This record gives sequence, structure tokens and C-alpha cells, in this order.
Amino acid sequence: MAGTRYGVDLRGIQGNDAQDLATLLGTTPEKMSPRIEALLRDPAATALVATGWNGTVIGVVALRWGSDLLADRGGASITALVVASDDRRSGIGRLLLKAASQAARQHGCDQIDIALPPDAEAAAAFCAALGFTPVGHSLSRPLRKRSDSR
Repeated sequence: MAGTRYGVDLRGIQGNDAQDLATLLGTTPEKMSPRIEALLRDPAATALVATGWNGTVIGVVALRWGSDLLADRGGASITALVVASDDRRSGIGRLLLKAASQAARQHGCDQIDIALPPDAEAAAAFCAALGFTPVGHSLSRPLRKRSDSR
């Protein structure tokens, strides 16, 4: 999916987005590059970026989809949705979610989910305004033991 709307370009993530995404997501390009490469190789995942007038990445949405034994059609999960703080409240998040929803539908999904941290009231209000409703609770645990040297 690619296109321009409201002066914002939407396109698929690329390897050369590592620096901008690292800045946006608060990490380093060295950590971001292999994450982008892995995502680009994954047939059940995608990420879309929004770029501003100068080509800088100002927003990103990443999602993955798959089949489910409890549903006739698959579902998608948004694994990241971030818009640069200076560019919030300008419709970029809405555009990214619309594009993510379209990608999920194209992969046979009937539902899209997003998990938010408990203290993300603004994000929860944003998602509610776009039709997301609370469903259940999610639990998580690491699959690898953490070393004491961290």
C-alpha cells in the first residue's frame, strides 16, 4: 500500500528506514535494522510508515495476521502504532490504522486487535474513537530465561 494523503506519504517499511524508526521508537539503528529485515522476510507480517514533507518517517504501524481455531477467518494484531509527538492529532494515526485494516482484510482477516499498556489513556481513547472495544485480558511471559548480567 502506498499513497499520499494530507501531505503524508504512506508506504511499506524499507531497510533504509532504520535510522528514522530508531529515533521514533527510542532505540538504535543497530537494533532496528535486523528487526526490519526479519519483518520484511515474514509472510504473515507487514509494517507501513508515514513520511512527512521532507521524507522523514513520522509514524509507523506494524501488524501480523494468522488463522485461528476459534474463528472461521483469521485475525490480525497490531504490534506497533507510533506517531511522532510533534505530528499527533493531525490524522496520521487514523491513516495508519486505516491502511493496516485494509492490509488485514486483504489477508483474509475479519478482526484486528491492538494491545495497549494499562497507563495509555490517550491511546485507549484514540482507539475507542476508531471503533476498538475492550475484549478480555492478555497475559504474557518470556520464553527465554533472563541472564543476571543485564
